[in-house]
Amino acid sequence: MGKLKFDRASIEGAMDRIVDRTKRMDMSWDWPCGVAYYGIAEAYEITKKKDYLDFLKERVDELIELGLPVWTVNTCAMGHCLITLYEATNEDVYMDIIRSKVSYLRTDALRFGDQVLQHTVSAGNDFPEQCWADTLFMAAFFLLRVGIMTKDEELISDALNQYYWHIQYLQDEKTGLWYHGYNNITKDHMSGFYWGRANCWAAYTMSKVGLLLPECYLYPQFLEIVGSLNEQLSALKLLQTEQGLWRTLLDDEESYEELSASAGIAAAMTLKGNPLHIKYIERSITGVLSHVAPDGRLTDVSGGTAVMKDRDGYRNISKKWIQGWGQGMALAFFAAVLNYENIAGDGAL
Repeated sequence: MGKLKFDRASIEGAMDRIVDRTKRMDMSWDWPCGVAYYGIAEAYEITKKKDYLDFLKERVDELIELGLPVWTVNTCAMGHCLITLYEATNEDVYMDIIRSKVSYLRTDALRFGDQVLQHTVSAGNDFPEQCWADTLFMAAFFLLRVGIMTKDEELISDALNQYYWHIQYLQDEKTGLWYHGYNNITKDHMSGFYWGRANCWAAYTMSKVGLLLPECYLYPQFLEIVGSLNEQLSALKLLQTEQGLWRTLLDDEESYEELSASAGIAAAMTLKGNPLHIKYIERSITGVLSHVAPDGRLTDVSGGTAVMKDRDGYRNISKKWIQGWGQGMALAFFAAVLNYENIAGDGAL
């Protein structure tokens, strides 16, 4: 097995700065906070720095006291840090909210076709019969983690079903890349672009399945995930820029390099543990570190992005401001790097 080369002190220093800057962000109970706090939770799991966990508990408790929102697919992203808090504290308040989110996803969330979750961002019918790659992180990965934690085979089956059908609807078998969304009413991918962060959501969460799911090889849907991820990463490595990054439209050389997608894709490669990817991961370490500002902000992260109408719609999304998903995916990447020797090759078939 090849050895991943990196400077541990640089990675840990960057993580500290990112966490400190994230603490100053005024995020509510929604997906930007969910991804950011997931990253802090991953950083805690690897470093065991108590101040990371203490911040999560203090801020999440404050948000709970202020009042919880109506559940949507996107607001379920906050469930990830609740899992970490429950496992660390065994406090029922976190499990109660986890169960509430699961109940929503299982019984109330809008679905279509073969019980595929429709992507929702509000209490309304936002995008009728549309599946987005984003749903994998916000909902399917969450359901999988809860199913594994509670040993609930129905939840695990539902989560794997989400992966299976999102692969069918969103992955282009010719290129291995993922489209942003699919419209089941019009039977098309709408504008039909390979958006970077969509590929991040897919690759990152798929790379986690084999590492978390006991006896994963006994689930037929897992073999579909393995094939999908292998094809995707084989395609993505060829689209990495000289700076070790990926563009907001992966195959568009006029699109800017986007750091949340880059961190998530690089994290997926790291978690997959294929030694042939080491050189790409090392380039990404250099590239992502160069975009961690002295104050801990991950720079060049695109704003929230719907399935845009055309190429310019994606190209012109602002990347000026700090974003929770950028902070979170950078932390997830660096956590995977620090743990590389323990995970390389696990779950890979």
